Amino acid sequence: MLVIVCYDVNTETREGRRRLRRVAKLCESIGQRVQKSVFECQVDRVRFEMLERDLVAEIDAAQDNLRLYRLAELRGYEVREHGRFRATNFDAPLIL
Repeated sequence: MLVIVCYDVNTETREGRRRLRRVAKLCESIGQRVQKSVFECQVDRVRFEMLERDLVAEIDAAQDNLRLYRLAELRGYEVREHGRFRATNFDAPLIL
């Protein structure tokens, strides 16, 4: 399934900036950044649940916002892109 992860971490404190870096690193390890705090992740159900658990453990629910959108392939999904887009198409052949 395709998962869109969006977050807004309060960075007014040193701890907030550390949370932001940890959340970004978690997302980078699983998906690809499409905007500063938006990631696309291609995962199965188990990996999705692990990602959600890990991200919830990192944020401060009183100050931060985390949103995960699951787009199941069975229902089909459509992504419309406008403007400059630098993401990798993992369904196409990868040339190294």
